[in-house]
Amino acid sequence: MQNVKATIQYDGTAYHGWQMQANARSIQGELTRVVSLLDQRPATIHGAGRTDAGVHAEGQVASFLLRRPFEPSRLRDAINANLDRDIRVLDVEFMPDSFNARHSAREKTYLYRIWTGDVVSPFLYRYCHHHRGPLDFEAMREAASFLPGRHDFTAFTVLNSEFDHHVRNLRRLDMRLEGELLSINFTADAFLRYMVRAIAGTLIDVGRGRISARHMKEILEGRERSRAGATAPASGLTLMRVGY
Repeated sequence: MQNVKATIQYDGTAYHGWQMQANARSIQGELTRVVSLLDQRPATIHGAGRTDAGVHAEGQVASFLLRRPFEPSRLRDAINANLDRDIRVLDVEFMPDSFNARHSAREKTYLYRIWTGDVVSPFLYRYCHHHRGPLDFEAMREAASFLPGRHDFTAFTVLNSEFDHHVRNLRRLDMRLEGELLSINFTADAFLRYMVRAIAGTLIDVGRGRISARHMKEILEGRERSRAGATAPASGLTLMRVGY
């Protein structure tokens, strides 16, 4: 058996998220179908992160066991030949038996993009949230400054969270404004469900003047989801990198 690490990109627009679904197309489902076909037996695919419906990835990582012998490049090409073009395996490596795409991950980086212009390009609209109208970038940046570090992020996840605790180490939160494109980079040891999109939605409310920048600290410490902003749309979110 070979333990395979695959680095994957996908446009999540047409998929019901990463996780396999009984009656809907998913990234994990498509990879499971193809690897099972190539290995001539049922495959189990582990992903570094379970992206939600409509979320994209430039650096998702998956791992699986393979019985049949393949050279890495031939395995990559064989998988891609059986996938739609909105999913692509970029690289394949053979790893020690102890490697698992999810459990071996040490950090993840996500990017959230917001377009503030009146018209969004057809080459960009799938990969950003179109918020028509200017946002107060400096206020958003001040609000964001309260979030890096090790905190309880209960205010920025779903009420019925699957996790026993909501403490995460948000190692980096950077914001950049280039013309009408506002980009927010998040790096953490792990993320809660909807955490990035809930923070992005709250920052948008700060930018619109609905929430003051200094109120972000109170939202974080209050640990009440109802006090934060709405969950920002999935289209603006991309999983950029997984660190091991």
